[in-house]
Amino acid sequence: MSEALVLVTFLGVVVVLAVAAKRLRVPYPIAFVIGGIGLSFTRHIPRPHPQPESIILLVVPPLLFGAAWSTDWFDLRRNARPITLYAVGLVILTMAAVAVVVHFTVPFFTWPLAFTLGAIVSPPDAVAAEAIFARLAIPHRIVAIVTGECLVNDATALVLYRFALAAAISGVFSLARASVAFVIVAAGGAIVGLVTAFVLEAILRYILRRGFSDPMIVSVVFLLAPFAAYLPAEALHVSGVLAAVSAGVLLSRRSSTFIDSESRVLASSVWRLLIFVLNAFAFLLIGLELPEILQALAPHVRDYALYGLLLSVTVIVVRLLWVFPSAYIPRLLVPGLSRRDPVAPWPQLVVLGWSGMRGIISLAIALALPYTLGDQPFPQRSVMIFFTFCVVIVTLVFQGLTLGPLIEWFGVTETDRKSTRLNSSHITIS
Repeated sequence: MSEALVLVTFLGVVVVLAVAAKRLRVPYPIAFVIGGIGLSFTRHIPRPHPQPESIILLVVPPLLFGAAWSTDWFDLRRNARPITLYAVGLVILTMAAVAVVVHFTVPFFTWPLAFTLGAIVSPPDAVAAEAIFARLAIPHRIVAIVTGECLVNDATALVLYRFALAAAISGVFSLARASVAFVIVAAGGAIVGLVTAFVLEAILRYILRRGFSDPMIVSVVFLLAPFAAYLPAEALHVSGVLAAVSAGVLLSRRSSTFIDSESRVLASSVWRLLIFVLNAFAFLLIGLELPEILQALAPHVRDYALYGLLLSVTVIVVRLLWVFPSAYIPRLLVPGLSRRDPVAPWPQLVVLGWSGMRGIISLAIALALPYTLGDQPFPQRSVMIFFTFCVVIVTLVFQGLTLGPLIEWFGVTETDRKSTRLNSSHITIS
């Protein structure tokens, strides 16, 4: 009965928050995070405690596969350089900066725990930014970079998270060994994803040849796809996240050659609904767990809130500091690059730097932290979840609500910048 009550309450709250987001014209993740805070003050509602590994499995693969499905392959290829700089370089820098800040300011945070937290809060989430971009007709190049970055950086952050968590468990870390392992894990995950995509394509082609063409059957196969890529990759100890991403990109690109338009439209609708529900699930679940977290932090909640604010400022400042060197330095190092790809105007760079809201992936990873480390409780688990929630609240609400006015103030829109639209193929952001 308690599980049924949780489900009914969850769906009812999702509807109310979605209507409120539509009414107030704000991205729905902002409404969900505020709703999650509201749920933390409610009483007499059962508070579920899902297993940490279940959260990663049920939330992360379908989210990233869905994002990969809707990503334009040609945009990824055209913007490979800036996407790599942000999705790998900026994630690593953010993780290191957060680790340094938290290690030297927060008591009892060892280096492995500090790097684990840094990996959790390092990847931005594109959902809120994309909703604002769509409403304001932002130049397509900015949208493509933010979308591609948020697709790849989740995989980077999760691989780094695994290494940091392993160091926290074993107490041993080797940078050289971890660097080699990072490349192997990433490449292995991508290969598994590509193989899975080709296998699923062969299965779908066989089903269609046998005359069983049904959009519902195709949609179910696509729902299974992220798990079909993720689970074998994890069993082989490579990146299941990159497997889900690469499978999503390849299947999306090739599906138009063997899937009819009705099946593609239905599959896209299914993924939009699933991503919507998963976002709501993560934000509301953190709201249900927040009272226990605050109780574990008492009587120092105010101090930890200030630490959380400091970490939020850190991730915002690091991104703002990154956008300008990443735009100018490659043009100083590569002859002729500045002539072929002129650097974008500084207002576009500022908008790109302000688009780093954290969201569901960070929450899902934080909630998936193990309860125990060996036979002892996992150190600082409640603190790490609370810090993650603070970073998500500050970046999502503060940056999310100010990004639109910032774009309008700078006039960084397609309609206001006709020259940008006409020359979009010759201007790169980074």
